[in-house]
Amino acid sequence: MRKVLICCAFILGSAAQAEEVVIAALGDSLTQGYGLPAEEGFVPQLQAWLDAEGVEAKIVNAGVSGDTTAGGRARVDWTLTPEVDAMIVTLGGNDMLRGLDPAQARGNIDDILAAAKSAEVEVLPAIPGMVGCWNALDTPFTWGDDVMTVLMGTLPEAELTEHMKRADALVVMKTGRNLPTVRRALAAAGKLDDAWLVERGTMPDQRVAKLSEVADDDCPYFAIVLVHGQGRRPEAEA
Repeated sequence: MRKVLICCAFILGSAAQAEEVVIAALGDSLTQGYGLPAEEGFVPQLQAWLDAEGVEAKIVNAGVSGDTTAGGRARVDWTLTPEVDAMIVTLGGNDMLRGLDPAQARGNIDDILAAAKSAEVEVLPAIPGMVGCWNALDTPFTWGDDVMTVLMGTLPEAELTEHMKRADALVVMKTGRNLPTVRRALAAAGKLDDAWLVERGTMPDQRVAKLSEVADDDCPYFAIVLVHGQGRRPEAEA
């Protein structure tokens, strides 16, 4: 999120002096703010930051929970209304979670960018939330021949455990009330002691903690559990 905010400030700095700039945030549940108090979603926080910086800008929430790049492509034209001056695109996470063809996702994003270019709208690409979270740990997340596995905390415990046993680097999304199940699966897979919880990654109130020190009832829906890969690590070569 921090990179998006910096881009907004850079692009809007001069335009904001003359008139309000309208920015559409095209994304999935992370943009929509699903499951969060109204003031804690991405769009309200970005709006509050811009207001505090004195930037005359309005953020339009065009996030849809569960959306994929195909969904974004299908609705980009009616998102780009005449008053929209810029667009933030945060799509692709659900494509990966559903195992959709990366080539199709790339094509959909290309079409979204082409639609924005045709409408003469600036686009601010954003990094996936998990990337911002593992960057908060200040250590390379995967290394060498590690295979990164992304899991949903909503999976059955037995299935989570089997995937975790085969994983090198591990990302578990949609934790929240599923944390007890995720914790038991990590313990069964022998990875609990290496697990981290990142809550509100890249935000001012970001929290990073060892999962073993986090209570089961102290985990919001969008917190991410991370386990570093153990392949060709820098400290192992030192």
